[in-house]
Amino acid sequence: MKLKISFKHLDHTPALDARIKEKSEKFEKYFQGNTTVQWFCWVQNEQHWAEIKVHGPKVEFFAKATSENLYKSLDLVVEKMERQFEKQKEMMRNKMHAHPLETPKYRQIEESIKDEEDSYYKQLDEKSA
Repeated sequence: MKLKISFKHLDHTPALDARIKEKSEKFEKYFQGNTTVQWFCWVQNEQHWAEIKVHGPKVEFFAKATSENLYKSLDLVVEKMERQFEKQKEMMRNKMHAHPLETPKYRQIEESIKDEEDSYYKQLDEKSA
């Protein structure tokens, strides 16, 4: 995983750098292979902003958060990003495990076939009687 960190109107301290690397390690469980994580941190109107962009194979995620403390902003933005990962993972899981016979179109076709069979058997009973 490649990690890029940028600061605007902030000092780049080793403590912030370590905290960002620690937070980025959480993303490794969601991605395998070539992934780039970009962090942007800045201060605007006494609010601390944190922004993440994750570029991976066939995926791209973005999250932004603000608070009065930069460390809290980092926590908030990581939570937002993890929710996006979980949502994407759940969508893929549902897509892979969805049964094609449970779709509304298939149910409609199945009902029409059943109606045709019922009417056919009813006609056969009337002819034999």
